[in-house]
Amino acid sequence: MVKLLIYILCFGTYHLHASTIYEEKCVQCHASLPVSLDEMFKRYLLVYSGEENVKAGIKHYLSYPSKDISVMSELFIDMYHIKEKSILTEDELNRSISIYWETYKVSKRLK
Repeated sequence: MVKLLIYILCFGTYHLHASTIYEEKCVQCHASLPVSLDEMFKRYLLVYSGEENVKAGIKHYLSYPSKDISVMSELFIDMYHIKEKSILTEDELNRSISIYWETYKVSKRLK
């Protein structure tokens, strides 16, 4: 019983930390852009289709930002530029991308 309680507390802390990173690093930065995270998600989904490919595409872009691999329009890039390389650790990046996917995934919206 004690082990289960410790596991639940650790998992909750781990997930809370990931949510905080997502909120602080992703949502906060994107709040000043005219395109919402939801709209960007739709663009990634159009280009990369499934969960695995979307997550890999986002991770690659955040690790190696380039105009050539951006899903945003050239006009958007000209106005707002390419973002800087992510400063998140690989683990933080993976967790944040997973939260992003869970927040905007299409199957969550279907009824």
